[in-house]
Amino acid sequence: MNARWDPDPGGATAAADDGLLAVRAAEGDEEAFEVLVHRHSPAMLQLAERLMGNRTEAEDAVQDAFVSAWRSLPEYRGEAGFRTWLHRIVTNRCLNLLRARRSVTGLDAVAEPAAPEHQSSPSRSAESQAAVRDLARAMASLSPEQKVCWVLREIEGQPYETIGQAVGIRPEAVRARVFRARRMLTEAMAAWR
Repeated sequence: MNARWDPDPGGATAAADDGLLAVRAAEGDEEAFEVLVHRHSPAMLQLAERLMGNRTEAEDAVQDAFVSAWRSLPEYRGEAGFRTWLHRIVTNRCLNLLRARRSVTGLDAVAEPAAPEHQSSPSRSAESQAAVRDLARAMASLSPEQKVCWVLREIEGQPYETIGQAVGIRPEAVRARVFRARRMLTEAMAAWR
């Protein structure tokens, strides 16, 4: 039987197919893995870009994560859904890259995100750029672990339990990291309130 898989990521049975596709891919079916990559790439890239703050680094992290997933598929047991398992691989890859980056680069070396275009006065534009710069510095001051937990909770909307599974810590530890990150960001941005 040589069935072709529908790579439509929005299909109603997408989540149900993931388990079967993962089993087939673990057995060496490259087409099955290709469907999984096609289906999950956009969400994983969005997550990585939020964590890394850089599209190029995010693309590299996701590519590395998919290579790692391909190699690790024979060990995938299906206790968690494939998407959750992949989410963890991407998160851990980004966390490792953030840790490595932090030890190599200083705050001044971190690229500033571009401020949005404003059609208001130059003073308003300068103020917005200063706020974005301060926020980028505040985010850079977080530890990689705090940043990952904060992004997964506040931007991705993930529950504490899911974040804990993704980064390999207890939900209580996730709560503590998110709390500390919120506090640090609030203090750093106090002048902008």
